[in-house]
Amino acid sequence: MTRPRFDFDRPVDRDNTLSAKWNYIKESVGVEDALPMWVADMDFETVPEVKAAILDRAQHGIYGYTARSKGYYDAIIDWNLKRHGWKVDKKWITHSPGVVNALFTAVRAFVKPGDGILIQPPVYPPFYRAISKNNCETVLNPLKLEEGRYVPDLADFADKVGSGRVKLFILCNPHNPVGRVFTEEELRAMGELCLKHGVIVISDEIHSDLLFKPHRHVPFASISEAFAQNSVICTAPSKTFNLAGLSTSNIIIPNDELRRRYDEVNEQVAQKSHNIFGAAACEAAYRHGEEWLDQLMSYIDGNRQYALEFIEARLPQLKVYNPEGTYFLWLDCRSLGIGNQELEKFLLHEAKLWFNQGYTFGNEGDGFVRINIGCQRSTVEEALKRLEHAVCSPVQQG
Repeated sequence: MTRPRFDFDRPVDRDNTLSAKWNYIKESVGVEDALPMWVADMDFETVPEVKAAILDRAQHGIYGYTARSKGYYDAIIDWNLKRHGWKVDKKWITHSPGVVNALFTAVRAFVKPGDGILIQPPVYPPFYRAISKNNCETVLNPLKLEEGRYVPDLADFADKVGSGRVKLFILCNPHNPVGRVFTEEELRAMGELCLKHGVIVISDEIHSDLLFKPHRHVPFASISEAFAQNSVICTAPSKTFNLAGLSTSNIIIPNDELRRRYDEVNEQVAQKSHNIFGAAACEAAYRHGEEWLDQLMSYIDGNRQYALEFIEARLPQLKVYNPEGTYFLWLDCRSLGIGNQELEKFLLHEAKLWFNQGYTFGNEGDGFVRINIGCQRSTVEEALKRLEHAVCSPVQQG
């Protein structure tokens, strides 16, 4: 049977949809005609069966409190087994409206104020907030560059987790923003050190389906039973299928006691209710979205290759890191010789580009930007042309 071809080149009008990405540009950054390529929100319509499932449920007309069906759990279990080779037990799956919510819940559940929590910058900004807002100590294990590729600094990792003050490690894999898909060897090395020193692992795996060939995602808990019993795995269909507005995440916790503690904190803040349309969308996405996803990643890979070649050929003064997963580019702009605030102003006012500024990912991101290429090829082309014009203008060169 010939697979359906999805038209990812077709622009989708997002005006008047309350889109945080597209409808509040001037209010957010003061530049009305800036091209938004910042938040992790793709510009593609989701899987057709997801739309159909939501519409079908909407037709019923009653949207009361809802539970999760056996089909919902089976879809999650089947997806993880088929895509990642990980056999998940239904009882391990608990709920959160979002992975960020889950991070805050996990911190409150597993550590106390003053405890150290280790993260690997440059890294997703809510990691910092989950630590600081719960009055814990941020312990940094920055990724290091080896031959143009970010890797864990295992010697420093061993020192930090062995210090006695670290109680929790928040892993980001695939890594946001640098796009690394950590190997089993890297994960095993970090996991063994956490086991040795009694450090619980919270693994944010929300981008685990967004991979470029030949890279393979290894769920942290799938490596060994000991790792499974020492970890919380944060997953969601939201990034994969562009469903963030439906507030539905699935947190997988094999350890009964850790799951009890996590759920108890959820109960304390009454964060156990489910989004009725999120349930329909999640099940439909995992049941019917595989062909769509494969074609999506082929399309985004084309965006990636186009951008890498454009920057190498026409903006050699900038350095871009080739992502192994996610739909982000991590771009080093330090050669422009301007500070963080000046870089942000330059990109907004001269290039008319709204990117995530690297400094928000930690000091290790100073002078960098994160670019979302989960969009039509025409958007990537326009953005790079704007960037080239601004960087290569006589004023900037002078």
